[in-house]
Amino acid sequence: MTSSTSTSLTLRALLKSAAGRLELGVPGRAVMGLNAPAKALFAAAAVVRDRAVLVAPTDVDVERMTSDCRFFLTALEGLSDAEAEAAVLPFPSHEIDPYRGLAPHFDVASARARALHALATGATRLVVSSAAAWLPRLTRPERLKRAALSLRPGQDISPVDLSDLLAEAGYTRQDPTDEPGEFSARGGVVDFYPAGARQPIRLEFVGDTIESIRTYDPSTQRSTGGVDQAHIVPLQELLADGAVADRGATLLDYLAAAGRPLVLVSEADEVRASAVKVREQIDASYADALRRNDRAAEPAALFVSWDDITPVIDAGTALQTLALESGDGARHVACQPAMEFAGRVPDWVAELRHARDAGDTVVFVAHSAGRAERTIELLADYDVPAAPIERGEDAHAGSVLVAVGHLSKGFRLPEAALQLWAETDVFDEERRTHERRRSAARTFLSDFRDLKVGDLVVHVDHGIGVFVGLRRIDVGLEPQEFMELRYAADDKLFVPVERLDLVQKYTGATRPALDRLGGTTWEKAKTRVKKAMRDMAEELLKLYAARKAVPGHAFSADTHWQQEFEDAFEWELTPDQRAAIVDIKRDMESPTPMDRLLCGDVGYGKTEVAMRAAFKAVMDGKQVAVLAPTTVLAFQHLKTLRDRFAAFPVRVEMVSRFRSRAEQKAILEDLGAGKVEIIVGTHRLLSKDVQFRDLGLLVVDEEQRFGVAHKEKIKQLTWDSSSWTRSSGSASRTRRRSSSSANASMC
Repeated sequence: MTSSTSTSLTLRALLKSAAGRLELGVPGRAVMGLNAPAKALFAAAAVVRDRAVLVAPTDVDVERMTSDCRFFLTALEGLSDAEAEAAVLPFPSHEIDPYRGLAPHFDVASARARALHALATGATRLVVSSAAAWLPRLTRPERLKRAALSLRPGQDISPVDLSDLLAEAGYTRQDPTDEPGEFSARGGVVDFYPAGARQPIRLEFVGDTIESIRTYDPSTQRSTGGVDQAHIVPLQELLADGAVADRGATLLDYLAAAGRPLVLVSEADEVRASAVKVREQIDASYADALRRNDRAAEPAALFVSWDDITPVIDAGTALQTLALESGDGARHVACQPAMEFAGRVPDWVAELRHARDAGDTVVFVAHSAGRAERTIELLADYDVPAAPIERGEDAHAGSVLVAVGHLSKGFRLPEAALQLWAETDVFDEERRTHERRRSAARTFLSDFRDLKVGDLVVHVDHGIGVFVGLRRIDVGLEPQEFMELRYAADDKLFVPVERLDLVQKYTGATRPALDRLGGTTWEKAKTRVKKAMRDMAEELLKLYAARKAVPGHAFSADTHWQQEFEDAFEWELTPDQRAAIVDIKRDMESPTPMDRLLCGDVGYGKTEVAMRAAFKAVMDGKQVAVLAPTTVLAFQHLKTLRDRFAAFPVRVEMVSRFRSRAEQKAILEDLGAGKVEIIVGTHRLLSKDVQFRDLGLLVVDEEQRFGVAHKEKIKQLTWDSSSWTRSSGSASRTRRRSSSSANASMC
């Protein structure tokens, strides 16, 4: 890269220059050579000028391309995250077979309804759709628009009428309201949680007039700020009321209502094949329903033929990866997918230097600010200059520019002298996670290995039922696995394997009665539990309120030593481990003392999470204490820590009754002088003669096995330091035990 490559090295200027030079975003018959992220750049450049619909073959493509389009549109126009989310909306398929008695998942139904309403009202700029999403018949645009409602302070509407409108729009009455798609009414207050919103809405009434509109925190139910208006958008695309004629529209009608936006088609042949296959499976499923003597509407009443959609698709701009045709308005863009390095940093550095020598501007897109900072430090170790892209104009000529955002994969545009690398291209975290991730069904069988047919299970939304077994049902493009549950009155529920996170085995001492699908018993039980949890949370907030007033140590961002320490771990992290580490590091980098509980069954990797936090603390010159309930556990932790820290200048010691008094005295003197970075021990660590030079992190193993007196001493020990507790539980997860403290326990 040379300084003459661009007069401005901001990401916005680089992408606008590349898009302009290559005519990205300019509609035509076909554009060849683009990989998937480059197609997203084309779509983002197109909607700078006009609205558009991007059609992809599958829902997996929709999810990835929606994220990429938001990244590029944000870069091109300087949007906030909230603005980008509103500007680019996904429109996935139902992914269910209507003749199997299955309903679409709430997230899918609400995403579709939100996109349709945005098209009907012109409230979005780009809709990313799968092929199968075009098939279902819909409520007419004007009917869906009438079902929506905008609310402002001073507007006249009674709380009762508003509650009725929310119910008609697909919202579920639930008090308190803390999940998307719920609403509640209490006297002169109505709460509702719009799908896709970051926070729920609270409306306060005086009589039948809206006095104020506020957002609130769903966890505390406390208001967070006032807003000047709120919107109720239907959560279902096919409204139950209205004339039959209102329910015969297709997506084509919504495109007409949106002013016939530009249609972009990613891999047109695959789009057609995907849609045709889904429609064939629907017809076959209908035939099966007739053979079962089920009452079922004909497919033509529920779905449109792909032949009706073909003219619109054919008239759109085809975006192809392979150059399959030329002439007749088709043009080719030179685009090369980014090389992937699977964590081989030296190989990446060599390619970076080659790209710079070729005159390319090199941009690395990190998923987080922390990763961006670590990458800059990492490249400095290889004598490769790198700088945040917002300071690109002041960077050394030839520097690698580092941006923050979510880009699925990188690519090179040689004619624009621009090379983009995504984090997954270099460090390969996404692909390694997917390669090692078991199928949902296999994960279920492993995590619930002791679950047998006839055992009781608990579904988050429907309560206690009986596990009947796993079934394969033809849905969409291929058979999918479902968990079959039986409830009272022999009602059945089929849970897709990708939603098994909603189900867990019942572990109570007595065998309760089964809940009824659609009944109120389970909702009442959840309401009682939520109230009890809020009462407990209130006590914890009071208990730790004083700690919040005492500033703690804000740990530094991860260093390249931290990266080396973590890379030395020979096993692949589980998603739960990865999430726990991210949460704990975020807390440690905050000036508010941390207090976390880390739960997980034996062997689920809690110790590795603890060691990464300990290393982070030591890198900031802080000391770490590891408290175990028994000497055996303390010895195990000592051995594990010493093995793991062997390659680093970190001293790990232990005090227990098996050490002589002279040994303990010497260790404690060194601890007080700061010569011992990590100390392991039993309740001996809580003795008065144990003094730290600068304690930064306390890790408590099996906290529930310590007595009340010991726990009071632990509180005193962690007054201004970070801590967390480990606990053996039914799931590997972290819980913030208070919004104001920082200590870590493992149970």
